[in-house]
This record gives sequence, C-alpha cells and structure tokens, in this order.
Amino acid sequence: MKENSFLSGDSSISDHVKSDTEESCMAVVRRMIRVAVSVCVLSSAGGAMAAEPASETSSPEGRTASDQASGETEAAPLSAGAAELLPKASAYEDLAGNLSAPPSLFPFVNDAHGWLRRHGTIAQFDNMNEMMGAVTAPTKGYGYKQGASNAGQYALNIVTDWNRLAKLQGFATHVIFIGRYGTTANRMFGDWLAHSQETYGGGGNVVVHLVMAYGEQHLFQNRLAIAAGRMSQLSDFAAGTVFCSFVNNSFCGRPKGASDSAYYSSYPASVWALRVRGRPWRRDVYVETGVYFAEEGIYSVAQHRTGFKLNGSNIVGEIFPVEIGWQPIFRRPSGELAYPGHYKLGIAVETMGRSENFLDTLGNPYADSGYSAARHSGSWSTWLMVDQRIKGSRINPQGGVTLMGGVVLNEPRTALRDRQIYLGATWKGFWAARPSDSIGLAVSYVHIASGVQRTERILLAAGKSLPYRATGLQTHQEVAELNYTFAIGRAMTFEPDLQYYHNPNGQVNLRDAVMMGFKSHIEIF
Repeated sequence: MKENSFLSGDSSISDHVKSDTEESCMAVVRRMIRVAVSVCVLSSAGGAMAAEPASETSSPEGRTASDQASGETEAAPLSAGAAELLPKASAYEDLAGNLSAPPSLFPFVNDAHGWLRRHGTIAQFDNMNEMMGAVTAPTKGYGYKQGASNAGQYALNIVTDWNRLAKLQGFATHVIFIGRYGTTANRMFGDWLAHSQETYGGGGNVVVHLVMAYGEQHLFQNRLAIAAGRMSQLSDFAAGTVFCSFVNNSFCGRPKGASDSAYYSSYPASVWALRVRGRPWRRDVYVETGVYFAEEGIYSVAQHRTGFKLNGSNIVGEIFPVEIGWQPIFRRPSGELAYPGHYKLGIAVETMGRSENFLDTLGNPYADSGYSAARHSGSWSTWLMVDQRIKGSRINPQGGVTLMGGVVLNEPRTALRDRQIYLGATWKGFWAARPSDSIGLAVSYVHIASGVQRTERILLAAGKSLPYRATGLQTHQEVAELNYTFAIGRAMTFEPDLQYYHNPNGQVNLRDAVMMGFKSHIEIF
C-alpha cells in the first residue's frame, strides 16, 4: 500500500500533544509563514498546450485517510484522505469549498452539516492492511526462509480551515497520526531494496506516531501557498496519486529511488521545513521549492520513535528541492470525457556530508585501505515523472486507462541506487457491473551504483562481509507487480496482489521470488 504520511502512502494521524505545546508550535509556524511571505519571490515559466486548467478533479472515492496522493500537485480537491501527499494542499483551489471525505462506515462524523464540518474540520480514521507471502523457495545456504507476513497501519488525518474557525482567511492546518504494526515479507528471502508491503517501517511500533503537523497559508486568490512545520519532503516532491495503486515499495508512496538518501524525509517521517508553491502564470502549471532541515536517524527508534522529538537537536544540514509541474486535462471535442495528466521535473540538493561508496579520504578504495570512506557534500537527486490518462470510461467518469513512467537519478558517489526507471498502467471502469474495479500493472528497474559494486568486489575477494546486508554482489534489480482492486460495500476495498522479484536485493546469486497476497482498506470515518 501507499507509504503513508501527514494526512496519510500512497496513512493518518491522531493528536495527543498538550495544549501549551500546541500553542508554542503554532506560534512558530505562524512566524515562519510571515517571514516567508516577506522574503519569498516565485517565478515560473508559463505556456502549455491547449488543455483545460486542472481545476477539475477526481471523485473522493480514492482519497482515503491512508492515501498518499497529493491534492495540490495532483489537481485534486483537498480531502482529508490525501494522507501522505496531502501536505501539498491547495495552492489554487478553495480550501473551504473542497473539504470532503470519501464513503466510510460512520459517515455522520464528517457529515456536511455536522459539528466538525461546521467548524471547518475533517477528521478521518482508517485501517490499511497488507499481507504477502512467498510461493517460491529462497536460495539455500544463507539462512533465508520461505514464509509470509502481515503489515498495516491505522491513521488519523485532521484538516482544519481556520477561516471558518477564527476568520484567518486562507490559513489551514494539517495533522496526521498513525500506528503501524507487523513486518515485511521480502526480507525472508534476502531482499532489502524493495519492501513487498509499503506500509512497513518508520512507525516506531508505538500506539501513536506523529507523521506531520504544519500550517499552510494561501495567498493571492490561492495562487501562492506557503507551508511550515513538521513536514515530509517526499510527500511534497517526487510524489503522485497513481503510485499507491500498487503495494510494493518500489512504487507506492513514490519511486523508491527517490528516497535513496536516509536524510530525505518520507512518510511517515517528517522534519522541520518551509515549502512554497505558486502558480504565477497558468493555473495548471506550478513551481514549488522549499528547505527541509535534515535530521540524523529519522527512521530509527532511538530518538524518533514517536515522531514527537521536535527540538531539532539532530539537524545536520539542509535539503533544497525544486519541482516544476504541468497538470493538463485534455478533452474530447464533445467535452464528454476528461484525460488528466501530471508531468513533473525536479531536483533536490543537500548540504550535509555523506559517506562515499568507493573512495576513502585519501582517494583510494576504502575497502582496500582500511581508512574511513570519504565524506561528500552536495549530493543530489533528480526526477522526471509522468502519468497520463489515455482512454476514458463511460462506465466510470473517473476511470479509464492511465499510463505512468519516470526516471530517478541520484548522486553516484553516495547512492546505493544511482538510478531507477519505472513503467506502469492502471485500468478502471472496464466492467459495467463493477464500475469501481481496477487493474494495475507496474515494472521497476533499479541499478546499483558502480562505486558500491566495485567496493563489494574488493570485499568479496578479501572474504569480508558486505555492506547493505548483501550476501553477494549487488548489480541491479527488477520488480513487477500485478493487482486487481474491488470494493466491498461502501467503505472497504480489497486488492489481491502478485509480485515478482528478479535478482532480490540486486544480487544475481539469489533466486528469483514470486509473492502473492492482498491489501485491504477500511475507511472507518
């Protein structure tokens, strides 16, 4: 399933912060926003093919509390269920008018005329569960085993429009809490590159884990949005709604190559951050940038187990991402069917030093010399991501055939995965009797950085243990996934899933693996 973050990935949240802490954090957020308004200048190249502005959106049926899809850069209305990607909220859409929730077991909680909605708030709570098991035997001799495991999470996602509560026009707050459980099954046969269950990891095995908490100010008729607080970088950048149509971590949340750096905050981890997004020319073209204060060990349990470590004592540097996106909606001449698309180009540059994967401080292979690996500052990651609906559906106006594809490139001197290429397709609304059913197919190729390969060859020749939990030379890995999603009642979906690993962990010495399982999702309220 989707890797989850803020209002979710591709998970939700629940707030138990004491009132005095909330007030101080809110004051910090508001001050950061005021400073940003006075110093930020945005520019963006306009121009686009003749297409509808991306103000038309998909129905809320896919916007669940654990959804990792973004409202803002995905041309969708702000919904409490935009879990992991929702941090992108609405820079050009009316927040108050677009608060919405998908069907749930207890719809009265977010009823349009209920107490919460009258006070500008949506609170969503859901559960997502992913179970996968290997149907092939693992490679012998390494202690691997054939087995199955379950992983999941419950999430609470809260969105508040403060214009309704306190006449603070254009100001909103987003908070996400989750609780995660279980483990991922791919490690049983030696793979550590792509979790078979995306919801695994980062939750700290605690009842309540803070994913995100930030405020966002919308200005200039919603053409400019400035957000500050505890935010997840990869919920704002290199993210998309189509990814969590899949379960494997190669796709869900965002392509795994985009999170190769341990300093990039990815749902359910967050750091102190400031993000600016604007649409100065066309409303279907945006440019966004920001600063994310990288922290040491954001995925470990030592200090970030609950997500409530807010003092910033582990900050080691900054990450500066920039992304430009185009969100067209093409139509047939009749105007009957819409064909939305998302085209994104971005780069992130970091200031902190990271260990190189081959050379030591003297310029020699560290695997030979015995010296520590050299430290390299200024590592980067860049991405090109595209998804486009190419065929509509008269059975389901929000359905059709959507293709996706993209490339992620990482600094080769410090990366494990120096590049990833992925392709995929989803088809929804092909069966008149079941208009919400969908089929998904995706393939990912990951290349291991040449410096890692050279280091591992030296270590293997010397009979030494390898980094990255490898038990053989790592070169490249391919993962394929096929799934079918259908609804059970108004608030539950079930997704049988098939996955294939070629070269698990990027190792040619490990036997290919086939996995079968399912993902279930229940929107409670």
